[in-house]
Amino acid sequence: MNTRTAVSLAALAAALALITYLLPTDTGTTPTAVQSTTVQPTPTTTHGTPTTLAPSSTAALAALPTIPIKGRAPKTGYERSLFGPAWKDVDRNGCDTRNDTLRRDLSPVSIKPGTHGCLVLSGTLADPYTGETVEFVRGGPSEVDTDHLVPLLDAWQKGAQGWDQEKRERLANDPANLAASAAGANRAKGDGDLATWLPPNRAHWCTYAAEIVKVKASYGLWMTPAEHQRAEQILTDCTS
Repeated sequence: MNTRTAVSLAALAAALALITYLLPTDTGTTPTAVQSTTVQPTPTTTHGTPTTLAPSSTAALAALPTIPIKGRAPKTGYERSLFGPAWKDVDRNGCDTRNDTLRRDLSPVSIKPGTHGCLVLSGTLADPYTGETVEFVRGGPSEVDTDHLVPLLDAWQKGAQGWDQEKRERLANDPANLAASAAGANRAKGDGDLATWLPPNRAHWCTYAAEIVKVKASYGLWMTPAEHQRAEQILTDCTS
């Protein structure tokens, strides 16, 4: 094989990897009825569906140049309702997005009987943001939130203000953009992007940055210069 052929094959492989990385994420799995109130999910280390691997830092770094760099637009006109009702059942699997996320990220989980495997009563979260174990009990103290990796206000200021309602609702309920997290960490994050907030648990930075890059690249959202630079720094460190 000559040098020109080898280079061409390498470029083709990189292009195919990038296309696969940017493919839309499956929006959920239909819940099934359970005989027991306690469910042990298939182990997973990702915030995607159990059969989806976390995005790699290498793939995210390759996708980063596809994300436009612009200034942050004004907050003018932003309302949460523009992204649809909170935790809508957009995938029509009979269960709202909040419970879909809790079932996916908590292990084990206790499910309320008679809800077709949907309503999570309690569970344990290995919180990636803090590295701590957090207990969730429905109706108890609010210790577990559902975080939008790309906050909705951040999305609004970086492209989503020009979208239609359907696309905004899709982003707000996309499993790739959602993660169960410790309430304190999620509320400290607020509407922060990669330039203004990172998880206290540094071991999660590579995955966190890669997930955000994948969402922004997939939906055509942009980054500010500071956010883009921070993403590049993190992902470069992760791949070196």
